[in-house]
Amino acid sequence: MPSCVLAYSGGLDTSVILGWLMDEGYDVHAVYVDLGQPCEDRGAILEKAKRIGAKSAQIVDAQEELCRDFAFPVLQWQAKYEGLYLLGTSIARPLISKICLRVAREVGADAYAHGATGKGNDQCRFQLAAEALEPNVKVIAPWRLERFRKAFPGRSEMIAYCEARNIPVKATSRKPYSSDENCLHISYEAGKLEDLRVNGVELVEFGMTTSPKDAPNETENVLIGFQAGIPVSVNGQEQSPFEIVSWLNEIGGRNGIGRIDMVENRFVGMKSRGVYEAPGMTLLYAAHRVVEQITMDRDLMHLRDRLAPEVAEMVYYGFWYHAKFDALLAFIREAQKPVTGEVSLDLYKGNINVAGRSSPNSLYDEGIATMEGGGSYNQTDAEGFLRIQGLPGRVQAGMRRREY
Repeated sequence: MPSCVLAYSGGLDTSVILGWLMDEGYDVHAVYVDLGQPCEDRGAILEKAKRIGAKSAQIVDAQEELCRDFAFPVLQWQAKYEGLYLLGTSIARPLISKICLRVAREVGADAYAHGATGKGNDQCRFQLAAEALEPNVKVIAPWRLERFRKAFPGRSEMIAYCEARNIPVKATSRKPYSSDENCLHISYEAGKLEDLRVNGVELVEFGMTTSPKDAPNETENVLIGFQAGIPVSVNGQEQSPFEIVSWLNEIGGRNGIGRIDMVENRFVGMKSRGVYEAPGMTLLYAAHRVVEQITMDRDLMHLRDRLAPEVAEMVYYGFWYHAKFDALLAFIREAQKPVTGEVSLDLYKGNINVAGRSSPNSLYDEGIATMEGGGSYNQTDAEGFLRIQGLPGRVQAGMRRREY
């Protein structure tokens, strides 16, 4: 009998797919990759997979790896897809594929299955990562198969399938939007969120953040430390990558930090609406940028900022295991070497304000920058600087006068 590894979340889609793969004649090995999902009962998910009939079911802990090797390098790039999205789901997918392929090798499975739809980005991320790691891998994507879509033309049919088999799922006929979560963020899409006239932030029942209007009426301060662009401490206490993200999720979450509602351009070509919350990573992005402002060379920072949208695209599209991405990761490791220091942030009802910053590598020189008299900067030098900078403009103006 053929066998496959299924990237199993315990949600609506993968619960249905597990049963369907069994109907197709597969022994299914369910793999739940633990990425620090904040709202999920891991024991219940594992038990559900076994109850549905999985040949085996296991949990693989990848929380530290996700933060250390995937999220923090993207943070160093200050990469945001289309200027807003911190890529929480995108970052996790290549790691899930890597772990599932490892399990497939261990159990001797013939294929790798996932529950991503044929309309979305995740199918790209799962498959592009899998094929880059194992060129001959067989990927099973049921949503791309017509016979599966005929059996389950919509989410209501999938919900009914689970109800008929007494399989508990979070999605219901009353609240039919989909969510994906890990320690970096929770995303919400589909269902009523597909109507752009609906206020998504009011519709969604957020799992990581309180509403800014319900956040405390007092400012909360948090101190975040970095070493070579990598977060290493919170409030003076050194922590592991996952511990830092988790702690900042709590701090940012209770202060209403990190909610967004956006319409984005999917890799497959359509626009889609998503609501996201990422309290800890939002704090890290803000603090990291502040340390960079005092430690990074201007031209290097500007080059990084020009490349960051391309990095965000590669992560969003699924090209993590790619020669260009390898080179970009090597670049950012070098560029971030001086980015060491601490940032003090004041948090208040969804807002982040900088309370202070320091670094042993600071390039900020008050004696040069001061607007007061004296100092080490000789303003007379600016005369020659501007004459040289203005030379091309003066030559052109002599040949082609502009109207004014």
